[in-house]
Amino acid sequence: MAALFKFRKTASSQPVAPAAPAAATVVTPAASVDTTTIRIGMGQLLVEGGEPDRNLARAALMIAEAASRGCNVILLPETLDFAWTHPSALTEAQPIPGLYSNLLCQEAVRHQIYICAGLTEKAADGRVYNAALLINPKGEIISKYHKINLLTVEQPYYAIGQTLNVVDTPLGKIGVNICADNFIDGLSIGHTLARMGAEFILSPSSWTVDYSITEEHDPYREKWVKPYSILARLYNVAVVGTTSVGYIVGGPYEGKKSVGCSLAVDAAGIRAQGKFNEFAGDLVVVDIPKPNRAEKGTQIGEMLLRKGFKFDTLPS
Repeated sequence: MAALFKFRKTASSQPVAPAAPAAATVVTPAASVDTTTIRIGMGQLLVEGGEPDRNLARAALMIAEAASRGCNVILLPETLDFAWTHPSALTEAQPIPGLYSNLLCQEAVRHQIYICAGLTEKAADGRVYNAALLINPKGEIISKYHKINLLTVEQPYYAIGQTLNVVDTPLGKIGVNICADNFIDGLSIGHTLARMGAEFILSPSSWTVDYSITEEHDPYREKWVKPYSILARLYNVAVVGTTSVGYIVGGPYEGKKSVGCSLAVDAAGIRAQGKFNEFAGDLVVVDIPKPNRAEKGTQIGEMLLRKGFKFDTLPS
């Protein structure tokens, strides 16, 4: 499906970062585009509440590492600028295009890599959104998405998104959603992206647990592996989510922690999974075969029926 949004990096009235030294601007050779497999870097990034400069600096380092390891795409966490539901986002969020998205666009050009990342957006009408961007190696924002399935606790911070989008790229058809959009009760969002032809669904995330939860408890099998697997197996799509790490400060979840456990699932099962640990800042690299999705339109419904999928019914 043709992109509904396409933005080019533009001059902003916001302050801009100083130019990098000449030695740092050398473009890393792009990994050759394999039409049968894409290499995705799941960037489990330490995201500090209210510290966008430090967070963006860490993101730039992880982008460089992903490029050096031959990744076609790097997927970074949800709201990596201010952190999820940090109060500073209400007053300091930037427009898109703007200061923080421009920095990511510059890194995409510098390293010739696709970047999918979560940022906080201050819209022209004053509303703040939990946004996710897909940026191509030319530094163009080829997709922008606003989170739809907002948790009750985040609704005072972000407005509800109203659009879904799938874009055609040399890597394949890519749809983007965010974190809780993949909850079982919000899985219709993923169903719709699959109906729109997505071969890959990329999901910046910020999975959180109480401070007392450890690796031994791992609550994510039902919460994340199950819904990712439903989409992957029903539609033959690859679903990839990357989450932040670190303790949460400020906002309604203060004292909880983000614990990594980034996840890549396709019809064959779990392709890769990050460590489950609040200190597990890491780049997890996974090679995912491009799914072959022959069905379109009503053919998808017929395929689902053959697989025994039960469509919506009214409660009895």
